Amino acid sequence: MAATSSKSVESTPKRDLLLDTAGDLFYRDGYHAVGIDTILAEAGLAKMTLYHHFASKEELIIAALERRGRKISTAIGAALEDAGPSPRKRLLALFDWHEQWFGSKDFNGCAFIRAVGEYPEPKSPIHQAVIRQKQAGRDRLEVLLTEMGVSSPGKMAIQVHMLLEGAIVGAHTFGDPGIIKNAREAALALIKAGQ
Repeated sequence: MAATSSKSVESTPKRDLLLDTAGDLFYRDGYHAVGIDTILAEAGLAKMTLYHHFASKEELIIAALERRGRKISTAIGAALEDAGPSPRKRLLALFDWHEQWFGSKDFNGCAFIRAVGEYPEPKSPIHQAVIRQKQAGRDRLEVLLTEMGVSSPGKMAIQVHMLLEGAIVGAHTFGDPGIIKNAREAALALIKAGQ
């Protein structure tokens, strides 16, 4: 149930600036708290530019979430590729990537978890955009776990994904990037039991 506009979706410098600015402000301050005028003022763009690319704030939010999702997926994909062919090492690289993210100066929790918190209705197009992103993370885990020879990799992917999601919330709540080590340890124990 994607809410895709009939408006222009090709990348242009102004569209990219609008999405980057909106994404940063939404991530920092929240989706409801940030208004269109604030985004436009911060980006130095006219309202006409916004409505040339997006029919509504909702469409802008979805596009910003999708853009963030692509950036995260690319970064995680690169980290996993750098880890080499071993599925176990790639899984560990996934946890390492999270630890680096948690320790970065601009870490402010998960933009997707925040979006679901602000748009809790499951049928909301914004909520659906979050589901697509989170499902992609589960799917990536399922592939790794299948390669590791885990029985019931789909079920195990859900469990490991919950550990990662909990670590994100814990790192943000407690300001402790090292909390991922607990999630890693629990995931490895689960995987060992499932092999």
